[in-house]
Amino acid sequence: QVQLVESGGGSVQAGGSLRLSCVLFGYTHSSYCMGWFRQPPGKERERVASIDSDGRTSYADFVKGRFTISRDNAKKMLYLQMNSLKPEDTAMYYCAAETAYYGGGSYYCVNEYSVDGYRSWGQGTQVTVSP
Repeated sequence: QVQLVESGGGSVQAGGSLRLSCVLFGYTHSSYCMGWFRQPPGKERERVASIDSDGRTSYADFVKGRFTISRDNAKKMLYLQMNSLKPEDTAMYYCAAETAYYGGGSYYCVNEYSVDGYRSWGQGTQVTVSP
């Protein structure tokens, strides 16, 4: 059974930093896509950043230059380093995982920018940024 567990959330003042972690249990596939999403109060879940099995990353415009996504495949860990936090970053943060597809001699992620692109989700960790 696949299970993702996030940690590292908390309360910080604007301009501060947090590092989120996500550990992946029970995933048997060797190549998989991972992402961080967030859901602000009263709003829909949105993608923050994603990383494929080869380590290629992509970010939502609102976090570019401030957040960094990374992974440790040996430890089955996913990270999100968040710097220069703003009050509008306040949200529940979720990690997600999906098996990578194989085609044309390489692995790739499908629909990685959307919640629909991932079947496995963690329970979330709260990030609160005060002015």
